[in-house]
Amino acid sequence: METSVPRAGNQASGSRRSTSHRSEPHRSSSRDELDEMAAANQGKFDGNFDALDLAEFAKKQPWWRKLFGQDTGPSAEKYSVATQLLIGGVTGWCTGFIFQKVGKLAATAVGGGFFLLQIANHTGYIKVDWQRVEKDMKKAKEQLKIRRSNQLPTEVKSKAEEVVSFVKKNVLVTGGFFGGFLLGMAS
Repeated sequence: METSVPRAGNQASGSRRSTSHRSEPHRSSSRDELDEMAAANQGKFDGNFDALDLAEFAKKQPWWRKLFGQDTGPSAEKYSVATQLLIGGVTGWCTGFIFQKVGKLAATAVGGGFFLLQIANHTGYIKVDWQRVEKDMKKAKEQLKIRRSNQLPTEVKSKAEEVVSFVKKNVLVTGGFFGGFLLGMAS
């Protein structure tokens, strides 16, 4: 899918705005000012458009750039050490805390369900055919032996390489995240 979009950041493709707009500092404009600017520039495009294949562009971008935007990169270039540790620690603590609460809820649900099934079995509401269970378990073991392979699929390898690259570029944030995650699990 190709779309024609003006490249505002591409200075080689020509100027879209007058130099007076470029020299002014960025300010928040009201709706009226935006309407005036649109009316003044209406019909004044010089035709310098670049074709952009969005499908190819999206395939070349790492997943974190798709999620966080183009300006993401190693956080060491943007933030101080303390800020990186704080960001990682806070997000890790929140994740660990939520993980702990959801884990407790899931464990309670599974344990409670198992407990109710045992009571139903003991009182005679449910009859378990243990010979069939044993036969099915043997089949499952055989299938696992057949499917066992030492090689990972290429998709898993590529995602793992992306994660390792992200961790290497953001060591402090990742370390803060794991520390915060452990504290969140403990609280």
